[in-house]
Amino acid sequence: MSLDLNSETDLVLTREINAPREILYKCWTTPEHLVHWFVPKPHRVTACELDVRPGGKCNTTFEVDGVEMPNDGVYLEVIPNEKLVFTDTYTEGWKPNPEPFMTAILTFEDIGNGRTRYTAVARHRSKETAETHKQMGFYDGWGTVVTQLEEYAQGLK
Repeated sequence: MSLDLNSETDLVLTREINAPREILYKCWTTPEHLVHWFVPKPHRVTACELDVRPGGKCNTTFEVDGVEMPNDGVYLEVIPNEKLVFTDTYTEGWKPNPEPFMTAILTFEDIGNGRTRYTAVARHRSKETAETHKQMGFYDGWGTVVTQLEEYAQGLK
């Protein structure tokens, strides 16, 4: 799947993961699985509500250094085992978020032998917002999360 990427506002992470895309998709769409890998350890997910359909809620709460960080959003596009798009621009019921941060586009491409090309795009509304996310540690943080996802998914094979 090709996307029209903007180098100023889109941050992209692509990895080949040693797990089938069906398992990776399940890890992304099932709260019982997502809580195990979704934030870099030692941080953790303390709450997760997912209604995986366009317009359905995509709500997670993280605990980072003792601080609870709610992240409420909605799914925009869902193609099982292939693509997930979600945003914090809106919350359930299409209520606007007063301070939206990004839209995430995830693709899962079967590359054979039980492996998946996983691409995560964090799309931002401005160059400044993308730069802020980069400075927050997008590549290290999301890279760590992908490693945790792969390890967790291998345990489900």
